[in-house]
Amino acid sequence: MKFSTGEVYNAAVFSFKGKLMGGPEAQEFHDELAKVLSSGKKNVIVDMSDVKFVNSSGLGNIVRAFSTVKDAGGLMKLAGVTDKIDGLLSITKLNSVFEQYPSVEEASKSF
Repeated sequence: MKFSTGEVYNAAVFSFKGKLMGGPEAQEFHDELAKVLSSGKKNVIVDMSDVKFVNSSGLGNIVRAFSTVKDAGGLMKLAGVTDKIDGLLSITKLNSVFEQYPSVEEASKSF
């Protein structure tokens, strides 16, 4: 699970690449998310356009991040979700939890 961070307009962007699973990188993601939130940024976009695979731990990490952002008074949105991952979100009913947008640009405009 590799990720990079950035910013677009008024939102922090976490861009994932490859396989979204658990492991030490998951804790790095949550630590970075905590830094972003403590710096005052409350709008978060998770860019999944380069994610090829998600397992249950990966989904759990995204749900945990959503809860963390919400508890901090912020909003988290998904961008670039592929059809395969959208199917997984539908099966797990998480598509009713996450707002999804085709691109980071469109997600950022929705805040």
